[in-house]
Amino acid sequence: MQADAIERQAAAWLARRDGGAWCADDAAALAEWLDGDTAHRVAFLRLQAAWTHADRLNALGAGRGQGDGPPARAPDRARPAAPARALDAVNPQALVFAPRRAARRSRAGSIALAAALGACALAGGWGWRQATGVDASSHQAALGTVQAVPLADGSQATLSSDTRIDVRLSRRERHIDLRQGEAFFEAAKDPARPFVVAAGARRVVAVGTRFSVRRDGPDLRVVVTEGTVRLESDPVGGKPGPAALLPAGSVAIARPDGVLVRSLPLSEAAQLVDWRSGVLFFRDTTLADAATEFNRYNARKIVIGDDAVGDLRIGGSFRWANAEGFVRLLEQGFPIRAEYGRDRIVLHSP
Repeated sequence: MQADAIERQAAAWLARRDGGAWCADDAAALAEWLDGDTAHRVAFLRLQAAWTHADRLNALGAGRGQGDGPPARAPDRARPAAPARALDAVNPQALVFAPRRAARRSRAGSIALAAALGACALAGGWGWRQATGVDASSHQAALGTVQAVPLADGSQATLSSDTRIDVRLSRRERHIDLRQGEAFFEAAKDPARPFVVAAGARRVVAVGTRFSVRRDGPDLRVVVTEGTVRLESDPVGGKPGPAALLPAGSVAIARPDGVLVRSLPLSEAAQLVDWRSGVLFFRDTTLADAATEFNRYNARKIVIGDDAVGDLRIGGSFRWANAEGFVRLLEQGFPIRAEYGRDRIVLHSP
């Protein structure tokens, strides 16, 4: 079931429970629904927490006068403020310009000099392009940030937290070296120049499509949300490495011992790259793996204190920037005791 459908069902249960007409049969039906899937329980607890938080906000705002207006909205961190236009406040009539100095050379001489310099610059640029033919750049996203990087060929890369790429665009190939982390690529269509993302011994080749590549040490994960890409491997023992075609909806996990490919509905594949909008999606995921995902985005780490806690399975969508809220939600619905420290949160069995 899709996450939005589960959220709607959880909201319906919450409204029904707090609507006044609630009996033992209703409570039993709710308990059965909650036990049916961990995603049900997580969605219900999250909405319940939001409901309670909203009641507190209403109580705090009860003393505000009608003329006070709504509370000030915090700035949106995902959208940088527009640059100030300092010249808007300047009166053009008040501007005073320094007198122009007398020209030291004739107009014809200046034009000839400019033309000569321009010709030299063009010749130098043309010669450099002929010699190298490469437009090179490097880009990096800091921990806890997501960075959109427009490329010179019209493509775009979105870098996840703590990700680095090296870009080399030539007349024959568009080459991206994924040094670390995860990136989502929207490759502009250019059949004459393949779009290649290299990570260790693997390469992902596309022409015009959308996909993500994630590097975890020697392992690689590829998620395709549009079009088709080809996953290639370096030769092994003088023999060509295996290759796989990945259509939209494919999720490929490449490890040193082989490649595993799964086919998902496009909506589910897209949820795996929702980190671009600040969301992590889990479906029957162990808490140990979920903690690893949160730790990719936060300096304050979630630490699994014992195996029993790490083996718990959860589902749902969560904001990666709110690791503490995620843990407090777990404490409400699972047998978990959390120990909160400045640089880490340790999860134990009760």
